[in-house]
Amino acid sequence: MPVHTPPDRCFALLPCAGSGSRAGTAQPKQYQPVAGQPMVRHTLAAFARVPRIAQVLVVVAPGDRTLQVPDAAYSTAECGGATRAESVFNGLNHLLATGAALQNWVLVHDAARCLVTPAQIDALIDACLPDTVGGLLALPLPDTLKHARGGRVDSTIDRADKWLAQTPQMFRIGALRDALAPHAASGFAGITDESSAMEAAGHQPMLVRGSAQNFKVTYPEDFALAEAILKSRDA
Repeated sequence: MPVHTPPDRCFALLPCAGSGSRAGTAQPKQYQPVAGQPMVRHTLAAFARVPRIAQVLVVVAPGDRTLQVPDAAYSTAECGGATRAESVFNGLNHLLATGAALQNWVLVHDAARCLVTPAQIDALIDACLPDTVGGLLALPLPDTLKHARGGRVDSTIDRADKWLAQTPQMFRIGALRDALAPHAASGFAGITDESSAMEAAGHQPMLVRGSAQNFKVTYPEDFALAEAILKSRDA
């Protein structure tokens, strides 16, 4: 009798507990209106259009009820931490405590990358499902890269093998939690994204080409650009 192998399940996890201090907004930047609605709503809408995502979990700060409205497209967990990595780690544990399995996949995505498209999410899933490690959306570095010293150029760095990391970043839930766990005692120092945790654990994540439009809204001028792109898509 053939052994039944359950299909791979994919979850999405959006850390959404940051204050967004660099954005210069009066509220956390993920809730700042962009093209008529809070920025994170555009992010959630993209994931809602990917049928292979079994559940979207938004990790918010304790006491944050902004997104707690009846919506079958996502759920929230008030387990956000002091850093993005801590929020992701807590979110993974929440997924496991509420029905996800260690071998399931998780796509971790920045709430402030509100221009991600369902096609980009699907492309990452297609690339990672057959892989033993997983990977991330990224772009080859397009610009000349400089090393600075004292506010002046010290040297030019070869960009031939340099990539700009984006999100989503897709790994097995158990593997990513195990990769993050050793860094909890240090407050996840040095862990800038999920790939960096996997790299520190000895893995080599796959680079899947993303899009220049999938940028992270970080500074005040980014909001106008994101709004223009979203409006152009609706035109």
